[in-house]
Amino acid sequence: MSDYINQSNYIGRVIGGSINRGIDIRLDSNTNVEELAVGRFVVIDGITHKFFAQITDITLHASNQSLIDLPPDFSNQIVSSVVSKIGVFSVIEVVPYLTLDGALATSEGVKPAKTVPPHFARTYLASEEDYQTVFGGNDNDHFWLGSPLDLETNIHLNLDRFVERSNGIFGKSGTGKTFLTRLILAGIVQKQKAVNLVFDMQSEYGWAGYNETGSGSVKGLKQLFSSNVALFSMDEEHSKRRNVTPDYLVKVGYNQIEPEDIVMLRDTLNLSDVAADASYTLALHYGQDRWFKTFTSLDGSQLRELAQTIGVNDRALSTLRTRLMRLERFHFLTDQESDHAVDSILQHIDKGIHVVLEFGRYQHEFAAYILVANLITRRIHQRYSRRKEEAMVDESAEPKQLVITIEEAHRFLTPGISSQTIFGTIAREMRKYNVTLLIVDQRPSGIDDEIMSQLGTKLSCLLDNDNDVSAVMSGVSGSNKLRTVISKLDSKQQALIFGHAMPMPIAVKIRNYDEEAYRSLGLIERNGSDYELDRDAKDLFGSH
Repeated sequence: MSDYINQSNYIGRVIGGSINRGIDIRLDSNTNVEELAVGRFVVIDGITHKFFAQITDITLHASNQSLIDLPPDFSNQIVSSVVSKIGVFSVIEVVPYLTLDGALATSEGVKPAKTVPPHFARTYLASEEDYQTVFGGNDNDHFWLGSPLDLETNIHLNLDRFVERSNGIFGKSGTGKTFLTRLILAGIVQKQKAVNLVFDMQSEYGWAGYNETGSGSVKGLKQLFSSNVALFSMDEEHSKRRNVTPDYLVKVGYNQIEPEDIVMLRDTLNLSDVAADASYTLALHYGQDRWFKTFTSLDGSQLRELAQTIGVNDRALSTLRTRLMRLERFHFLTDQESDHAVDSILQHIDKGIHVVLEFGRYQHEFAAYILVANLITRRIHQRYSRRKEEAMVDESAEPKQLVITIEEAHRFLTPGISSQTIFGTIAREMRKYNVTLLIVDQRPSGIDDEIMSQLGTKLSCLLDNDNDVSAVMSGVSGSNKLRTVISKLDSKQQALIFGHAMPMPIAVKIRNYDEEAYRSLGLIERNGSDYELDRDAKDLFGSH
C-alpha cells in the first residue's frame, strides 16, 4: 500500500506487539527520537490495511548491554557515529485505533482496528490528509475544535454524534474548561444541530466572558448570534451594570419548590438524610403548593407538635427549617409564581432560539444555582416527555433536540443522589426524550461512576488527581494508555478528546477564541450595537 504513503515521513518498522498491549516500532537510525512525543499519530503501512495509531510510550534500547555498562569514547566521531547507527536504537509503542481500507482511503473506509500489521511493516508520521480522512473536514456535520499537538491541521468534532448523547468537559481549575465549553456551544449554534439551554453560573457564555488570561473580555453567544440567542437573568441589577438588557427576568415561587429540589441541596445545606427526606412528608402533609412557606413560618412549639403529628424527629425538622430559611434571602424567590419562565424558555426553544440563563450576584451561591437549575430542568423534562409521547401519533409534536449545560456537575450527580435527580435520569436516558446534558466539572471523581460511564464524548483538559483521571477513564478501553496522554497535556488550551463523537482519542490544541474565530462563526460587524439593533428588530417585527 506504499503508493499513497508520504515517503518523507518514514520513521521505522514494526518489530512486535499485540492488539492488547500495542505495537512496537523500531525507529530508523535517521529518525530523531526527540521530535516524537506521546500522543502523536503515526500510520502503519500494512499489506491490506493502513493502520492509524497513536504513540503511547518511547523507550531507549542497546543491542549490547556492555555499551551501557562501559560506554565508549563518544568524543571520537567515528565511534559515536557507529554506535548511534548500530549499537543503540529507540522503540516507540503505539496503539492502532483504526484501519483505513484501500489505496485512496476515505472516511467511509475508516473502521476500528481489529487486527495488527505484519512484522517489518513500514511506519510513517501521519500527514494532514490522514487527519482529514479520519476526523472529517469542514462541513455542516463537523466543527473545527483545534489542531493535533504535532501538526498544523484542523481537527473536527462530529456535532451530529455529539448531541446524540450526554457529554462531559473536565479539567482542573484554570485549564480552559469554560473556554472549551464556550467554543463547543458556539459550534452547536452555528451548525444548528440542537438548541442549547445553558445554566450560566459565572455569566461566561451569554453576553461576554473573560479571556484565558482573565485580563480582558471575549464575545459571548449573544454577541455572536444575536437573533438566535436569548438572555434570561436571575438578577436584573447585575445585567444593568454590564449594560445588557435581558430578554426575560426569571422568578421562582416558593410554591414551585418540591422535595426533589431539597434532596439536591442536601450537601450544600449540610442536611442529614433524615432532614432532607422529611421534605417529602411535609409536602404530603401541607400540600405541594403550600408546604415550604407554611413550614418555614412555624415557631418552636408548632414544630414540636408537627414532629409528633407526622412522626419525624423534631431536631431534624428544626434543622431543616433553619437551613431552608437561608433560601429566603434570594431575591428571585416570590410567594406565588407559575411556570412563566419555563413556558418562555420552551417557546424560545421551539423557535430554535438558544437560551442562556445568567445568575448575576448569585454566581457564588451554589444553593441558588442548584435550586433553579434543578427546578427548571425537571419541568422542561416533564414537558419534553409528554411531547415525545405525543409525537408517536403526531410527528409535528416532536420536540427539538435540546442540550442542557450545567457547571459544577458533581453537585448534581454525586453517587448518593444521582439516581434521584432529574440530571441523573437524563444522563441515563441517552436522548430518549430528545434531551441530553453537557456537564462541566473540575472534580469528575465526585460524579457517580455509572453516569461517567454513560457519557458519550469526554473532553479532558489537564487533571493531576489520580482519582479524577480514573473517573474520566471510566468505561474506556485502553485507559492506561490514555492516562499517560492526559498527564502530558499543557496546563492551558489542550485537551484529550475521545468517545462517541470522535473516531478515536486525540490530544488537541484548542483553537483560539478571537476575532478570527468570530468571523469563522459568522459574526458580521455592523455600525452601532448588534444587540440593540437586534432588539429594535424584535420590537418591530416580533421574535423569530
